[in-house]
Amino acid sequence: MLKYTIRRLLIMIPVLFGVTIVISSLIYFSPGNPAQLALGQGADAQAVQQLEREMGLHQPVYIRYFYWLESAVHGDFGESLQNGRSVTDLMLSRAPATLELVLSSMAIMLVVALPLGVLSAVKQYSWVDNASMLFALFWISMPSFWLGLILIMLFSVRWGIFPISGRSGGVLSLTALSFLALPAIANGARRAGILTRMTRGAMLEVLNEDYIRTARGKGIGEKGVIYTHAMKNAMIPVITIIGLQVPTLVSASVIIEIVFAWPGMGRLLVDAVFQRDYPVVQGVVLMYAILVMIANLIVDLLYSYFDPRIQYD
Repeated sequence: MLKYTIRRLLIMIPVLFGVTIVISSLIYFSPGNPAQLALGQGADAQAVQQLEREMGLHQPVYIRYFYWLESAVHGDFGESLQNGRSVTDLMLSRAPATLELVLSSMAIMLVVALPLGVLSAVKQYSWVDNASMLFALFWISMPSFWLGLILIMLFSVRWGIFPISGRSGGVLSLTALSFLALPAIANGARRAGILTRMTRGAMLEVLNEDYIRTARGKGIGEKGVIYTHAMKNAMIPVITIIGLQVPTLVSASVIIEIVFAWPGMGRLLVDAVFQRDYPVVQGVVLMYAILVMIANLIVDLLYSYFDPRIQYD
């Protein structure tokens, strides 16, 4: 397991290297000039050229890339072209909000989907099963940003239960949870619907296996059959789906942060794209790539826990 973990961490290095090349290339070919944007469209051409030299934009793209890469290896992602602040400081100030949103969305997804999927499979073709599948299809068909707007209209504008936007800096306080509730539901609901359907399918497949019938024939109670024998084996495909949902959960959080004015890295990234703030774009995208790869690594390691037949060494 340790060797596999180290090997996966080493594989992440060339992947991240490729990500930085792709992002730098996209930035290079994107239209717009940050110096012109900073000075305004009516700025003098000489002033624009002077600011380009100060920003280092007069250098060839590969020179800028290698300078940036050398600094990034040492944890320095440069300075924002718009306000001169350290990109590292900007990301560190926004990262807690994004992690808070992503983790709470994932918690909602798991807490809702896993029990509902298991219950739906155990009560197959009952009203519980039908209601669960209706619930799942409803959330799957609802785009996250659209659900976010509906939640704001109902729970914030009409009924005034939750704040419309923003974030409270408190930790696990009622005020902080009231700000977090709607963005987390909007981000996690669609994935909860997908995971509910997948959990139901995986459980139904396992419940029809011979060893489940054998367990029942031995007189093991229904709860013991479900929780001890069925669920653990059904979790393998479910974990695969969870792993596939993590990147979409992280990427969708960018849209949710815009809808709810959530002060996370997603809003920082969008603002940086519109302002042609290249160092910030490179730094934030790299952080998102690292976040997704670490999440996938954790999911892969969980396979061996739920299925001891899987040996990574």
